[in-house]
Amino acid sequence: MSLSDDFNTFCNDILLKNRADMETSAGEIAKKLNNVYYDLSSEKEEHMYIVGSVGRESAIKGSSDLDLIFDLPNETYKKFDNYTGNGQSALLQEVKDHLKERYPKTKLRGDGQVVVIEFTNYTVELVPGFKQSDGKFKYPDTHDGGSWKKTDPIPEKEESKNFDIETGGNFLNFCHTIRAWKNKKGFKFSGLLIDTLVYNFFNDNTSYKAVGYDAYLEVLKELFNYLKGLNKQQSYWYALGSNQHVYNTDNGNFIDKAKEAYEEIKDLDEESENINDVLRNLLGTEFPKKEVATEQANLYKGLYTRKYRNTEEFIERKFPVDIRYNLVIDCKVTQDGWRDQWLSAILKQRGLLRINKKLDFYIDYTDAPEPYDIYWKVKNEGEVAIQKDCIRGQVIRTNNKHQKERTDFKGPHYVECYLVKNNVCVARARINVPIGNF
Repeated sequence: MSLSDDFNTFCNDILLKNRADMETSAGEIAKKLNNVYYDLSSEKEEHMYIVGSVGRESAIKGSSDLDLIFDLPNETYKKFDNYTGNGQSALLQEVKDHLKERYPKTKLRGDGQVVVIEFTNYTVELVPGFKQSDGKFKYPDTHDGGSWKKTDPIPEKEESKNFDIETGGNFLNFCHTIRAWKNKKGFKFSGLLIDTLVYNFFNDNTSYKAVGYDAYLEVLKELFNYLKGLNKQQSYWYALGSNQHVYNTDNGNFIDKAKEAYEEIKDLDEESENINDVLRNLLGTEFPKKEVATEQANLYKGLYTRKYRNTEEFIERKFPVDIRYNLVIDCKVTQDGWRDQWLSAILKQRGLLRINKKLDFYIDYTDAPEPYDIYWKVKNEGEVAIQKDCIRGQVIRTNNKHQKERTDFKGPHYVECYLVKNNVCVARARINVPIGNF
């Protein structure tokens, strides 16, 4: 298969798989609220709006959030606007209590501006809103004593749909691709900001609007080049369709990640021997492996079949991956008679570890709220790992913030850590462990 075919396969494989299930949930929620607030007994679509990434159709496989707005009657607004105290909080509580009747065994909570419903594989964030004459929605904010704010998601949905048609599907394909990159590399990058910046990129580079899959590598390079050139200090961008402010909430971390990605692929082309491996490392295991020539495959099989077992596992095969939080891991390196070192510092100096070092991998920082499960993966790579039949690579739940190891043999090893909430991987981090032969 050609690289063009591989991009085609990848773009289809990462599409959102459970949209029908999400739409069913939205319909059941709408049915309950329509019955309560409008005396409609079985209406599943009226007054309900699917918004966010799912509404813009830019969500991908593994997406863990379904954003909804339910349009409540104006009489309900007047009732809670006239409250003494925090009427916004009282509104969230009332809506939550009504939905608890429909979902008595499901965890629900009011959280700032939304009612959260935690289903098994995704979370619904429902905004109880009031549609205004200009099409915007007024919604409650419980912070600082309570207030009403406005949001304008419908033009964002419409522009996303129309622009995808204008670009022959390229717009959403690259919105999906950037999400896959974010999930693989493990950093926060809001969905609306992704869609807005991809939208801006295609408007600034109109020659790419009508390209086919054979040009996707070139477009990906230029998209990373575009992202890495943005200003980390910029406070916000204007959202596609609505021109609402989309804030730079993570200090432009995505810009540094884009610089790294661009450096990885800038000199590669379709004929590069390792192109698929690089793209799998950037975009995830859904990107196809490169077919190995029969002669080379037979040689590899003859060398390693008797000794080598592929025990590697992938977090993507165990849980949906939707990175929503930051996670940083480091490693304390010790050996009797030697001063303690930190692996992050050794990597910055492009150093190598010696044999017989004790390694204490640990979670250095995360902004993910507990509770969550902690999984670790230790992967040995290189010729020695294959000869010793010790590549490891299993994804193991330990619920321990530390993972103890030691340096036994040379090779380009690595360790990954994953945080899993509500059966979704919401944070991941990786650190390389280069061991030399001293």
